[in-house]
Amino acid sequence: MTPKLEIITRLPPAGVARKPVPLLFVHGAFIGAWCWDEYFLAWFAARGYVAQAVSLRGHGQSEGHDHLDWWSIGDYVRDVRFVAAGMERPPVLIGHSMGGFVVQKCLEYAKDEPWPAAALLAAVPPHGLAASTMHLALARPDLFGEINRYMAGHAAHPDLLADVLFAHPMDEARLERYYGLMQGESSRALWDMSLFDLPRLYAMRVPPLLVMGAEADRLIPAAQVRATAGAYGVPAHIFPDMGHGMMLERDWLQVAEHLAAWLESLEL
Repeated sequence: MTPKLEIITRLPPAGVARKPVPLLFVHGAFIGAWCWDEYFLAWFAARGYVAQAVSLRGHGQSEGHDHLDWWSIGDYVRDVRFVAAGMERPPVLIGHSMGGFVVQKCLEYAKDEPWPAAALLAAVPPHGLAASTMHLALARPDLFGEINRYMAGHAAHPDLLADVLFAHPMDEARLERYYGLMQGESSRALWDMSLFDLPRLYAMRVPPLLVMGAEADRLIPAAQVRATAGAYGVPAHIFPDMGHGMMLERDWLQVAEHLAAWLESLEL
């Protein structure tokens, strides 16, 4: 049974023609739907899209926090499919980091659910987290150690969040607010992304696909983004001078505009 899920919806304002295909945004690990509501949802709604973001079970205001470590990537996929089934039409799936991995897993069901398009932002690659984890451990062992402490339930300084997610200095009040909204993540889901439930590319019917990454990303380096794009036979767009938290970065508008231009080019 699907737990009660937090769904944030932003509709086009009065007088703005509604686009025929809605957008469904899927967040990454340790956060919730709020990350999309900071900038993206209202921005895309103003351009005519019905823009929704879901907090996966155990995240944000969704149910399931008490059993967070029970939840698998398969459970997160079920959440996305459940929300999508309640939308007017099959949505374009847009996923960041772990959410991008979940979107890839959703594409395994494309024969039954013909997604119109999908976009991956700094997504965990289809070959899993191992290469990205090794890169971080070698390049920044101090940061790698602090992240593992946080994952083990120890408190971390907000500067860790800034170091992990952003290429530019972040206003202290905003950083503190983001840090207060961060949360734990399912260890089962992390293992699924590392080894146990990798995307089955042979089972997919891949729709038009956009792959984007960030040059200064310490978690999913640009090389891993390019590997993801190569696996699907599409180009990768790498934003210079940008960190992992692409939808919250100072230059988030560049990402939104690139995504919007791509959507317009599809003539959905």
